[in-house]
Amino acid sequence: MASDSNAHLPLVRSRSRVLTHLGADGNWGDFLFRRTTALFALAIVVLIAAMAIEMTRESEESIARFGLDFVFGRVWDPVRQVFGALPFIFGTVVSSLLALTIAVPISLGIAIYLSELAPGWARTVLGFLVELLAAVPSVVYGLWGIFVLAPWLRETVQPALGATLGFLPLFQGPALGFGMLAGGIVLAIMITPTISSVSREVLRAVPMPLREGALALGATRWEMVRTAVLPYSKSGLVGATILGLGRALGETMAITMVIGNRAEISASLFAPGYTMASVIANEFTEATEEIYLAALAQIGLLLFVITVLLNIVARLLVWRVGRLPQGGRL
Repeated sequence: MASDSNAHLPLVRSRSRVLTHLGADGNWGDFLFRRTTALFALAIVVLIAAMAIEMTRESEESIARFGLDFVFGRVWDPVRQVFGALPFIFGTVVSSLLALTIAVPISLGIAIYLSELAPGWARTVLGFLVELLAAVPSVVYGLWGIFVLAPWLRETVQPALGATLGFLPLFQGPALGFGMLAGGIVLAIMITPTISSVSREVLRAVPMPLREGALALGATRWEMVRTAVLPYSKSGLVGATILGLGRALGETMAITMVIGNRAEISASLFAPGYTMASVIANEFTEATEEIYLAALAQIGLLLFVITVLLNIVARLLVWRVGRLPQGGRL
């Protein structure tokens, strides 16, 4: 018997070493599964890093030649090989902020109604219709902007704004239809499903005892939402807004079709503008010289950095909301 135990001792020691090597996985299947999925996750990090490195490499000539003047320069002249990205940065920021100004109140109203006020059947139907907007191709929004929105703005909205608020620089200039205002409205429609969907889930994660406590103290439905639900979920709502902003910053086709595509900085929302994504889409095929390609690559690098940073902030805020106590409304 002793000899049999001694014969199995090396196998036991070998199995012990294997289990120690496997750690918490416990068996080879779990070990391989964990490492394989980790490689998949690591591939995303490698892909993002490769994109940043490649864009940096392609824009080296522009960075070396223009430096910070590229960011603050206002002249974009491929003929004279003078490139400044400030008009495109201005157009991107203004159109995105205008879209948020329009979309955030609408999206928050949709989210509050669907999570707090709507009956069951309306919550399902309206929620589906709102999310359906996100499935519409951007070129369809662009065509709608060309044939419907721009003529309506040119013939009705912009003349009315000019007559009533023309003393403000924002509403001065000829009524063209195409311009920053049209671009902001189209972007607002496109980012509304994103903001409203995330905001709805954030509001539904608020614990039910908060609602019940506010109502028990005599609060109305609106007071309950204002004093209990919204303060509890404000970080998640900010994250939803930043996600929408990231979508607006990176949008290309729809905004290109309605913003006017003129590299200038104007205080008027009626004036045409240009965005970083639009200039890349419009001029990349025409860029035949190395410095021209490098300038477009540097614009892409700037847009990439801004979008990644915004999405990181948004994910951190949404992650924080995901750690809320159990008991939220589902």
